[in-house]
Amino acid sequence: MSKAPRQDPAQDAPDVRGPKHRAAGLPAVVGSVRFVGSQAGIRRGLPLLRDINQTDGFDCPGCAWPEPGHRHPAEFCENGAKAVAEEATRRTVGPEFFAAHPVADLADRSGYWLGQQGRLTRPMHLAEGADHYTPIGWDEAFDLIAAELDALDHPDEAAFYTSGRTSNEAAFLYQLFARKLGTNNLPDCSNMCHESSGSALSETIGVGKGSVTLDDLYRADLIIVAGQNPGTNHPRMLTALEKAKRAGARIATLNPLPEAGMRRFKNPQTARGLTLGTELTDLFLQIKVGGDLALFSALNRMLLRSDAPGAIDRDFIAAHTHGFEAFAAHHAAGDDEDALADAVRRTGLTAEEIRRLLEEVLAADRIVVCWAMGLTQHRHAVPTIREIVAFLLLRGNIGRPGAGVCPVRGHSNVQGDRTMGIWERMPDRFLDALGTEFDFAPPRDHGHDTVETIRAMRDGRVKVFAAMGGNFVAATPDTEATENAMRRCRLTVHVSTKLNRSHVVTGARALILPALGRTDIDATGGREQFVTVEDSMGIVHASRGTVPPLSPDMRSEVAIVTGLARTVFGPDDAVPWDDLAADYDRIRDRIERVVPGFADYNARARVPGGFTLPHAPRDTRAFPTSTGKANFTVNPVTSPEAGPGRLLLQTLRSHDQFNTTIYGLDDRYRGISDGRRVVLVNPEDARELGLADGAYCDLVSEWSDGDRRAPHFKIVHYPTARGCAAAYFPETNVLVPLDSVAETSNTPTSKSIVVRFEPDSAPAVR
Repeated sequence: MSKAPRQDPAQDAPDVRGPKHRAAGLPAVVGSVRFVGSQAGIRRGLPLLRDINQTDGFDCPGCAWPEPGHRHPAEFCENGAKAVAEEATRRTVGPEFFAAHPVADLADRSGYWLGQQGRLTRPMHLAEGADHYTPIGWDEAFDLIAAELDALDHPDEAAFYTSGRTSNEAAFLYQLFARKLGTNNLPDCSNMCHESSGSALSETIGVGKGSVTLDDLYRADLIIVAGQNPGTNHPRMLTALEKAKRAGARIATLNPLPEAGMRRFKNPQTARGLTLGTELTDLFLQIKVGGDLALFSALNRMLLRSDAPGAIDRDFIAAHTHGFEAFAAHHAAGDDEDALADAVRRTGLTAEEIRRLLEEVLAADRIVVCWAMGLTQHRHAVPTIREIVAFLLLRGNIGRPGAGVCPVRGHSNVQGDRTMGIWERMPDRFLDALGTEFDFAPPRDHGHDTVETIRAMRDGRVKVFAAMGGNFVAATPDTEATENAMRRCRLTVHVSTKLNRSHVVTGARALILPALGRTDIDATGGREQFVTVEDSMGIVHASRGTVPPLSPDMRSEVAIVTGLARTVFGPDDAVPWDDLAADYDRIRDRIERVVPGFADYNARARVPGGFTLPHAPRDTRAFPTSTGKANFTVNPVTSPEAGPGRLLLQTLRSHDQFNTTIYGLDDRYRGISDGRRVVLVNPEDARELGLADGAYCDLVSEWSDGDRRAPHFKIVHYPTARGCAAAYFPETNVLVPLDSVAETSNTPTSKSIVVRFEPDSAPAVR
């Protein structure tokens, strides 16, 4: 077993005070200002907060929640302020740092410690057999990559990963580079989060994106928030929910944990919000991990049997859907009471709670269902989302104002990257247009997604791994297997803004290439450039950095891709890489001719607020599926089972992190401070398993190929759903088996891990 990184002393003795019952408010304001001051300084940092998410500023490098039409001067949340402060920090990591720290020392540090060191300022090279990174010039770095790519037996021996912070322009060029090289190996972070959403939505409504806008939320009668914690993961969503509540919406929350943000939201943008706050949730259902399919299946069965007026929109079903008869027959089978009893067992809810939700549904004409990772990271994730779509179709709640599907994306441009072609299975119509525009024949064989890339590196079938942003090693499942796979590569390349775990778990040779961030002024080509991003609701808008870069050796992602492409393909390549880098308008002109929905791209990108991409189901109730209609599907009910002496563990974020970026060691809303190695367990389960509050244990996951262990976690008695537990990632990614994935989407099952608890195996590290 590989050695885990050394933990900071505070992480091994977290303090626990109990969960909060409200979110945001004055503590969020104070926390934001303090963090910005500590990282960027007040004079550098506060002007950035003025520019974030404004029409003439830059897009937040955090989550993808859209901006409202009328923006507050402080159009950011606490986590957004922290993301900006970390990117605009005055701290730097240059050659002197790497000279002082051998890779073995860095590999022994926690991810939090690595991230706190600052911005990367120079290209760095780890030679084969070397123990330190040393500086390298940009041209030399490109030559090294080109030589390794040229030495491959086939382009499919390379993989090109993308994180969700990459701009539309850089992502488009990155996928073009990979396909010009001859491979569709384009894994991305969406493979690990909303791939299940895209799979289910593409099959059922023909578009793998959400169908709602902010205006739909404001017009909804009922908003169901399932498997999502907006207070920590998408805090600005709370403002939208507050506005919806004031317009008359009811909100039902389905979650194994009670979350402060969905209880009372104290909006720091208003005096009333700071003092009184708003109770957001009208009905809280503490559902068991993985029980959502059973719940929506039960709702659908009840709707089909209901004699309430308008329970089923039969006109909509007849005109716009396919497969209803088989769907209805599936839900007609068996005894109703037995089906309800099964739903009660699988969800952990009472029959009365399920009926109360049905009453909310029947009282609402317009319904929006929002969800995130709590639904997408299960083996049965795709059937769950298909059943949610069916739930909405039954009442005509797709393609009407105030209703629809709302998968809430994480990274700020993860949806835009997919639109730009970052996918290992892009359809032929995209590849045809790309080939026509750039005069080449793109490869047609499907490439590797994230899980398949790890397997291919493990098996020696991928030898060069390049990442445009992100922290692949920390973000992916089965940490030990992933790290061992990465070490088998000939070369690993990371385009990054800050130091992370992936820089110290390397192939035989490694490169770190320092990139400009969203906050930095981009003067590529001798002129100030802007980029574009697509938010979680399909709105494309401009982003312009506003602070000077900390180093002249930082390059934009566009400049890095084009510089590498020029080296690999030579100066006479048919793609004018240098011209594209010199003026990003030229990139957008090319995108306009390849990607549907981007007509008049440059002009519309300059309009304040940007433009909304077309969405046929929402716009015209047209469904571009194989049947030409919205598809009902049959989804047999299933749910994860832990077994005696075990619990179902879900991984989650603390309030002090965004994905794998750890801002601090506190989780204010859950009452945990100065540490991260905690496991939240229901007190009744803890008593049955003999787990004392405050004791330390090892978490052990069970899979067919053997156990996986995460040592030294503090047990915290917490009001989770019975039979369930929760702990932070990336510390618990080690427990997620590489081969435990969702059907169809191949997404890791990070929300339903069967674990047992064993005595602490690492008391010496306290």
